Amino acid sequence: MVRRLLFGDHVKILPEISRTLSEYLLIPGLTTEDCTPDNVDLGAPLVRHRVGEEPGIRIATPMVSAIMQAVSSPTLAVALAQLGGLSFIHQNQRIEEQAADVLAVKRHKAGFRTSEVTVAPETTLGEVTRRLSEAEQGVAVVTRGGEPDGEFLGIISLDDFHLERHGADETAGNRMRGRDGLVTAPATVTLSEANELIWRHHLDVLPVLEDGRVSSLVLKRDYQAHKTFHRATVDAEKRLRVGAGINSRDYEDRIPALVEAGADVLCLDSSDGYSVYQAKTIEFAREKFGDEVFVGAGNVVDERAFRYLADAGAAFVKVGIGGGAICTTREQKGIGRGQASALLDVVQARDAYAQETGVYVPLCCDGGLLNDSHMAMALAMGADFIMLGRYFARLDESPSRKLQIGGQWYKEYWGEGSRRAQNAARYGQRGQMVFEEGVDGYVPYAGSMYDNVERTRAKIISTMISCGSTNLRDFTRDAVLVPVSSESFKQTGAEIEVRRPAIAAGE
Repeated sequence: MVRRLLFGDHVKILPEISRTLSEYLLIPGLTTEDCTPDNVDLGAPLVRHRVGEEPGIRIATPMVSAIMQAVSSPTLAVALAQLGGLSFIHQNQRIEEQAADVLAVKRHKAGFRTSEVTVAPETTLGEVTRRLSEAEQGVAVVTRGGEPDGEFLGIISLDDFHLERHGADETAGNRMRGRDGLVTAPATVTLSEANELIWRHHLDVLPVLEDGRVSSLVLKRDYQAHKTFHRATVDAEKRLRVGAGINSRDYEDRIPALVEAGADVLCLDSSDGYSVYQAKTIEFAREKFGDEVFVGAGNVVDERAFRYLADAGAAFVKVGIGGGAICTTREQKGIGRGQASALLDVVQARDAYAQETGVYVPLCCDGGLLNDSHMAMALAMGADFIMLGRYFARLDESPSRKLQIGGQWYKEYWGEGSRRAQNAARYGQRGQMVFEEGVDGYVPYAGSMYDNVERTRAKIISTMISCGSTNLRDFTRDAVLVPVSSESFKQTGAEIEVRRPAIAAGE
């Protein structure tokens, strides 16, 4: 890109106006008979790959959750993976806590799962109930001595007893389903064979045994969930995929712990990714784990930064500085770029890089996405997938509190650069928050993720159909954009009195 020099070689000014996603509209394309909702594929590569080859990880819904305390919990990660997206467990916590969160998601697999609750025959029903509730599980394995690798004696579920009828002091041994009366399978059983046994014998759970011990469980509900969530993001073992945030300080300890816990992809969490520290972090991961560990990087807003991180081996690159709803980096530091301008520049750099090197490095649009039409616009401009914070913070599955203010329900939402997050080290402030780069507030409560994501998918699909596209690659290739003037916005925003439900009901 051409730059104009002022005052000798001291200042460089780009010959452009920094534009946001709101400043463009899409021109409709020819909608053919093939352009039906069932034919539209929103699938996108998540990690770098050779041009013409399949990526190591692909997602069916091009949405990932932001690396934030108020957003990415195990509960949200499970729900988003079931819907075809992926969540990044936040890194603003102790390494062992983050690894435990990752492990919790990996255990929610539509197939063979490790027993999370193991009890002894002497364990009381009250204790069984407590442990199942804490683990959010419905069945426990009973072993001699209560050890996970102990001799298998039976199983007990919440359907096998009732505390008021049987009493909290009754023992699991007296209410369990004993091994002799159970249908079990050997460790050599395949998932399809296990599911066949479940349906043939009307089972809710099938213990898989090896040398008299439970190696795994196959649950009927997992089979049903797999059929319900046919777009789920899963690994080769049918476990839900999950990502995790990392930083450029304790990465030598954090990365191995997250890899051991089963994280499928990692992502450096920083407002400015054009840094030698990010390159060193990626280098460490590649030297220790090779190509088996994917590390995304960012954030960037121009070609220089993209190429630096792509050359360093970034699995994907996040685009956007200062455009997030709770980010104040532009206000505090004067750093950033309009999200549309940044995205268009980096997309061009990504495509040139792919042509030169034969390696495609996916782009994540992070920030500046205020509504569903902005998401469609970002994908049309060339983003492979989008990262969302505020969008997910509003939902039931986010970890923040739901509260009522003035008759309206809200959920708490705060940025990783806010004082509440106490993430001083992330912003290079040497352990003390001198100033904040994020805010702490509330967002209107929006209900279930399952409803909201399906609605957003439907809107994006509808936009693509109007543009004559049935997949994201064609959408980007054929999209025609036009800048929007302030007068155009006025024309679409004429004031009307919106019909209230109570008025409509009284007619």
